[in-house]
Amino acid sequence: MEMKFKIYRFDPEANKEPYYQNYQISADPSDRILDCLNRIKWEQDGTLSYRMSCGHGVCGSDAMKINGRCALACQKLVKEYEGQEVVLEPLPSYKVLKDLVVDLEPFFEKVRLVRPYLISETVPPEKERSQSPENSKQLDTAIRCILCACCMGACPVVNKNERFIGPAPLVWAFRYIFDSRDDKYLERLRQLDYPDGAWGCVNHYECTRVCPKEIPVTKYINTIKQEIQKTKGKSGQV
Repeated sequence: MEMKFKIYRFDPEANKEPYYQNYQISADPSDRILDCLNRIKWEQDGTLSYRMSCGHGVCGSDAMKINGRCALACQKLVKEYEGQEVVLEPLPSYKVLKDLVVDLEPFFEKVRLVRPYLISETVPPEKERSQSPENSKQLDTAIRCILCACCMGACPVVNKNERFIGPAPLVWAFRYIFDSRDDKYLERLRQLDYPDGAWGCVNHYECTRVCPKEIPVTKYINTIKQEIQKTKGKSGQV
């Protein structure tokens, strides 16, 4: 089938303003949007810039806005857009470096704030720190997060308030708050108990709708809020 693409273009070194460029290619229904982008770049316009790596929904590097919704270009198939013009735009909320490539450093700064690693003050065991099957199961879905930033681009709060820590860092915080091997439970909750922390989320659910790994992001954020409240109720403060 013939597919029409309208792609956001902007090179800060060459353009005063962003613009959209049209392309048309032949594609099979089972082709991925990423396949189409590659064909456009290799056969029609080598100046087009976008990120990609694994191409199989694992690295998350090809996150972008596809017909108004944040998604991975390697997960979306041509047949999902049959009869439509496909509009490709960079992830919202981030500075465009070139075309569909955005500066994700501010995003990773927020992820680093939640200390996305296990912290333990106990003496390391001889072999490894064990985790119960029940605790592992509790975190199974949270650890699917690939830091693609689709949820951040889709979040209406992030788009208006750059101070809000955002859904992906909160998912990573959830993963360590509830990990029985981590010793910073109270510290992690205290760190998120502020207006632009967990309380910045007002349940738009856009993060959950666009997550390519089907993580119940909003549910996890609300669980963190409940845990903060529960802990306050017991001790008078987090």
